[in-house]
Amino acid sequence: MNLVLIFPEVFLSLSIMFLLILGVFKKKSSSLIQSISLVILLVTAVITYNETLGIQKILLFNDSVIIDYLSSLMKIVTLLGAFLVLIISSNYLKTFKIHKIEYPILILSSVLGMMIMISSYDLIVFYMGLELQSLALYVLATFNRDQLKSSEAGLKYFVLSALSSGLLLYGCSLIYGFTGTTNFNLIAAQLDSNEYALTFGIVFILVGLAFKISAVPFHMWAPDVYEGSPTTVTLFFTIVPKVAALTVFIRFLYVPFLNLIDQWQTILIFLSVASMLFGAIAAIGQKNLKRLIAYSSIGHVGYALAGLATGSNDGIQNSVIYIIIYILMNLGLFSCLLMMRRNNEYFESIDDLSGLSKNHPLLSISLLVILFSLAGIPPLAGFFAKFYIFKSVLEQSMYFLAIVGLLSTVIAAFYYLRIIKIIYFDKEKESFDKNHNTWLKFSLALSTISILFYFIFPSEIIEIVSKINFI
Repeated sequence: MNLVLIFPEVFLSLSIMFLLILGVFKKKSSSLIQSISLVILLVTAVITYNETLGIQKILLFNDSVIIDYLSSLMKIVTLLGAFLVLIISSNYLKTFKIHKIEYPILILSSVLGMMIMISSYDLIVFYMGLELQSLALYVLATFNRDQLKSSEAGLKYFVLSALSSGLLLYGCSLIYGFTGTTNFNLIAAQLDSNEYALTFGIVFILVGLAFKISAVPFHMWAPDVYEGSPTTVTLFFTIVPKVAALTVFIRFLYVPFLNLIDQWQTILIFLSVASMLFGAIAAIGQKNLKRLIAYSSIGHVGYALAGLATGSNDGIQNSVIYIIIYILMNLGLFSCLLMMRRNNEYFESIDDLSGLSKNHPLLSISLLVILFSLAGIPPLAGFFAKFYIFKSVLEQSMYFLAIVGLLSTVIAAFYYLRIIKIIYFDKEKESFDKNHNTWLKFSLALSTISILFYFIFPSEIIEIVSKINFI
């Protein structure tokens, strides 16, 4: 029974080992391994959907692993996110001559770590998944070794991530010291006698998790790492690890520490407010698109945390909806970024978008839709994502959080609208190449259409997420 329910993780582990052996013994197999990796991600998603999505709640391996609707849904989102990143990566990797077997294998290893994190019901299992994810991400950040910025990005991420992992592990050891257990259910049973002592452990673990999702004030790595990493790796950083980290936030706060909501709610509100405001203000002066996206993602993390801070089922569900819509918006934005290519050179400056609408009308319309959605303009998907969050916050009478959220939305709209002004009203520059990868066009079309027509079928995603229940 245990092995059937963790078959997605077992299948992914065995596939990674098989690909490593294949890569060693078969020369020039990078394209083959890339294709097999895509199949593996899809098959793993199908297995997860068939075997575990209908399960309400089952605990495995001495209650250290949980299989429930939340874990199954978030695993499928993670796998599909990684699939979309991998499918649009090949042209970019070939341009920089880094189309190697290690790239898809590292992405699969990172996804395996995330799946373990998502299903963790014990601090040790969670930490094991986190480190497996992080070790692969360190290497991915520095994958383009010939570029100084990429090596610098990997080193910065490694040093700062090691610091945050140390703080997180210290928090885990404090909780173990006070309760004598690392299991979430058993920790919850010990709360009454150790209420204030456990708060220290919660703070350290929240610091470590806040670093992983680049929430202020633990965001300092994000702009440099996003800018220095290869663009496809930056896309992976932007969307996929945040799904796993958000799930851990939900599980960690709402299972063992639900009764300590007064303590951690204040911390979460601070992280949310600081992230929303800082993300909106710091992005204004950016000239590099990847740095701007980094600050934008910090702001969006703030909105997702606002939903979690409400302490309600509705808030949790709306945070999950927010992160799914956020993935779609960023997928489209990075697809546009990967289309900014001329003579095998990629451009990342905001000024390079000058007059884009004159030579690339379809690309410009897609960017217009995506940027309006990121700004929260109705009736696009981004508007609904923010609307759901504000609705949850106001229902819990957290008016200050709602006011800060609205204020930061207005500030953030400025830099999104500035990019649209540059695209449509500035003097045109030399046009970019138009012979793009079919999959790149597909991902851009998928993102743009989903964002544009979300208002026709909002109930579909709400129905999927409504089965997540914690309170």
